[in-house]
Amino acid sequence: MRDTSAEFMNTALSAPERASALVAEMTVHEKAFQLTMAAPWLYVHADGSPAANAARQADRPVGFICNFGVDDPQVMADTVSRVQRFALEQTRLGIPLLFQAEALSGFLTGGHMVFPTPTGLAATFSPDLVEEMTDLIRRQMRRLGVLHALSPNLDLGMDPRWGRVHETFGEDPYLTASMGVSFVRGLQSGNLSEGIIATAKHFIGYSAPEGGSNLAAFEGGPRRIRDLHAFAFEAAIHDAGLASVMNSYSDVDGVPAAASRAVLTDLLRETLGFEGFVSADYGTIEQIVDRQRAATTPGEAGRLAINAGLDTEFPVPFGFGEALAAEVEAGRVSPDVLDLAAHRILSAKFAVGLFERPYPAETINVAAIADEGVDLSHELARRSVVLLENDGVLPLDGGASIAVIGPHAANVVNQYATYSYPAFRDMMVHMSSGGMGNMIGVDPAMAEWNRDVFTTGPGDAYVRDHLHTRTLGEAISGRAGSVVVEAGCGLVEDLSDEDFARAVEAAAASDVAVLALGGASLWFNGARTEGEGSDSTDISLPAPQRRLAEAVAATGTPVVVVLTQGRAYVLPEAVRNAEALIVASFGGPFGAEAVTEVLFGDVNPSGKLPYSIPRTVGQIPVYHHQRNGTGFQKPLPPDVTHHFLDTPATPLYAFGEGRSYTSFQLVPVEAPAELAVDGVAELVVDASNTGSVDGATVVQLYGSITSSGVTRPGQQLLGFVRVELAAGQTRRVTFRIHGRQLGYTAADGTFCVDPGQMTLWTSLDAFSKADRFTVKVTGDRLPQASGERVFHSDVTVA
Repeated sequence: MRDTSAEFMNTALSAPERASALVAEMTVHEKAFQLTMAAPWLYVHADGSPAANAARQADRPVGFICNFGVDDPQVMADTVSRVQRFALEQTRLGIPLLFQAEALSGFLTGGHMVFPTPTGLAATFSPDLVEEMTDLIRRQMRRLGVLHALSPNLDLGMDPRWGRVHETFGEDPYLTASMGVSFVRGLQSGNLSEGIIATAKHFIGYSAPEGGSNLAAFEGGPRRIRDLHAFAFEAAIHDAGLASVMNSYSDVDGVPAAASRAVLTDLLRETLGFEGFVSADYGTIEQIVDRQRAATTPGEAGRLAINAGLDTEFPVPFGFGEALAAEVEAGRVSPDVLDLAAHRILSAKFAVGLFERPYPAETINVAAIADEGVDLSHELARRSVVLLENDGVLPLDGGASIAVIGPHAANVVNQYATYSYPAFRDMMVHMSSGGMGNMIGVDPAMAEWNRDVFTTGPGDAYVRDHLHTRTLGEAISGRAGSVVVEAGCGLVEDLSDEDFARAVEAAAASDVAVLALGGASLWFNGARTEGEGSDSTDISLPAPQRRLAEAVAATGTPVVVVLTQGRAYVLPEAVRNAEALIVASFGGPFGAEAVTEVLFGDVNPSGKLPYSIPRTVGQIPVYHHQRNGTGFQKPLPPDVTHHFLDTPATPLYAFGEGRSYTSFQLVPVEAPAELAVDGVAELVVDASNTGSVDGATVVQLYGSITSSGVTRPGQQLLGFVRVELAAGQTRRVTFRIHGRQLGYTAADGTFCVDPGQMTLWTSLDAFSKADRFTVKVTGDRLPQASGERVFHSDVTVA
């Protein structure tokens, strides 16, 4: 039990000073377990009674409790309180536990609002609303005593074969950094004692595995790692004070990231200046032995990991805990290395105020929690809808007869992606009934405990009853006089011939057919096209959906295609030739409502694609910031093609693309002739709504830089701003570009800003033609340490 007079309880000391005092009082065994985790059911049953072997945990004083969720927030708070009380009262030093939860699409427990999946958040180009969202999540998590968020995901979603693209903010490092910094700021607050610990993942290169296959090796040189994949992490470290980073499962240059000192210490700490603690992805150290075969025993794997700079092991002790204590006692791991990891964890616990406020609020207003974030989730869903094609069929006429057809027409669950609570809940329900999963690190023992904590049935009932979610067919039926809803096919499987025929006949008999196609993100136990461990070699829309689209198109009825997806799909001709095309993310409770509001013109669409959509899988990878001389970025003479024999090299739809029911125009006003390496220059553009409908667009600033001896991206996003414009209105947008934004790894390995030549332009997407301005970058080479960089331009709208 904690001694309240101990030096580490002196609040006049700093968090690191208190951590040092506490580490000095701990045994090797206690320090080795402080880096590890346990599950709540090892302490208590779901009804609150003590678990049979709970007393054993007093001798295994872990530092963390794993992510878990229950339907009732009061039950969640009570569980946290009971387990925390055990740690404070039954362990020798009474060190409080740090409870974890995912937060990508909201606080991952029941009773709380769910938000669109991150690619949907990215499509809004609204980092201010993302920060508002995570500020709410911060308050919700603190209320329940859960102070460690395993979010955001700062991987770059450049390969749509990889099933976890929807967890990212898309393909662009600048947009990812902007969203990531806002995400972390909202979670951690300006003062961590009022915030929660954010964890950026997965360091490094996890989203670019060989073949797009989850967990596979990442092949990238130090320049690509530093300049591209590390950019968003570095921005979050310096612009948001990022407190934790999670390792990648992949190996980097042949060494598991979790066992790589080059990755976790040399790059993350010494180069990027990270000072927090490294959170292990679940099962990481065990995989060093079982999957990657880079160690043969738990002790060896633990030794490699802690010496590399991995500070924790989740979700159960394998290479840390007893195995790590034995390594220290045998002299194979320095006590100083163990002390350093324990110090990092304890410093974070002191900084977040855990020792002074270890418990949740005693009484939880469940009804009030359910109302939190409703308007915000709805607005984010609205802004995430992307209109790619419209030949005049939209907005729809409420008096028209409409057939809503396809696998998303009457499906409510597929509005929710993995790492949202409904998807997590479905996984647990499945495991509780004896099923197994493909999510790394999930303890099957959780299944028995969870049988008692879920208060309603399967996911369909939960999202309807608790989140009031409607299907697209239901939402449209509330707006039009004559609506027929037919699936026609399943997500990845054919239905009966009669089902298919009914859908096609409904389309033929209607004024308009809304073809609801796309994907689904699930961990397992259901048809899916995306999600963790659900990768694809063929990213075409599934064959049953293609056949349905072709049959509906053949009826001659005007077709509006709505694609619900978290990553790009290769689109068949029947979809490409539709009269209108909308891309929506897994939008959560208001996904279908938001699409319906766009369809009928209640909302003027303003979403922009956060990733490129390829013409064919053979183009992959295709992203807008490919290097000069690569992919479609080949400035060759006009008579020399840089296309494939069978398709153009450019994507079908570009990053940043998205239409509106009005029209916009950008007119340059002022452009700089020079930019000093340590200076600031302004580019000014007038953005006008030249149509008759109020709307919003995203003004995007791009640049292309020439450097001696190094191939740079053909274009880089250097700034953006979402601008609201009334019909006929013009507003002035000013970008202030910093020379310190232009840092890169030079040919000699120096990270610096070099003098040279740069081209700047503004556009409404990555590929529209625009006036371009040549800017001379002046001065001497400016070497840059990580903390000396500027990551974003400043933007004002007048």
